[in-house]
Amino acid sequence: MARMARWEPNARERLVDAALELFHERGYGRTTVDEIAARAGLTERTFFRYFTDKREVLFGRSGDLEKGIADAIANAPEETAPLDAVVGALETAAARFPPRRDYRARQRLIAAHPELRERDLIKMASLASAIADALRARGVVDPAASLAAEAGIAIFKIAFERWVSGSQPRDLPLQIREALGELKTVTAGSTGHSPASRTAPSKKPRTRRAAD
Repeated sequence: MARMARWEPNARERLVDAALELFHERGYGRTTVDEIAARAGLTERTFFRYFTDKREVLFGRSGDLEKGIADAIANAPEETAPLDAVVGALETAAARFPPRRDYRARQRLIAAHPELRERDLIKMASLASAIADALRARGVVDPAASLAAEAGIAIFKIAFERWVSGSQPRDLPLQIREALGELKTVTAGSTGHSPASRTAPSKKPRTRRAAD
């Protein structure tokens, strides 16, 4: 009875941990909400207090993420360029992310299930919309607000994939900053090649042979 009390400490975290364990053991499709709640030592009613369905176990913090990023954009110095304000907000939010190992299983699940990939795309679109709204509130007009928001999402996706894969030792905020630098390099027209390498070799003029 004590385990099924109305209030349980760390209920959300326990439900997330239980869900990930069961998704790994049984597969996402074969795991039910009731099983997740039972594994966590909670009731099904408690589960729905935190999540609308089992998919939201993987995306339940997205609302908090949107608000945190929008607030950081609103608080950026007035002279900050739109894209820099977005990236600064993403860096601030990323600094509070759990360790990357906690995201690897999540990313594998999303990649393996079309309905989860669809939900992930919806959440990213919602985040882009929230970022654009925050920029408009700063006086940034369209299309600049929408472009900066979409660019920020692209930067975040690239940085997040690199970070989760562990292919580079940098933490997530540094990955975001590096991706921004790469984007600015591309938009500046530099491809990483020296100007000489893009110039066609000049042809030497032919010399006429002296008459025999």
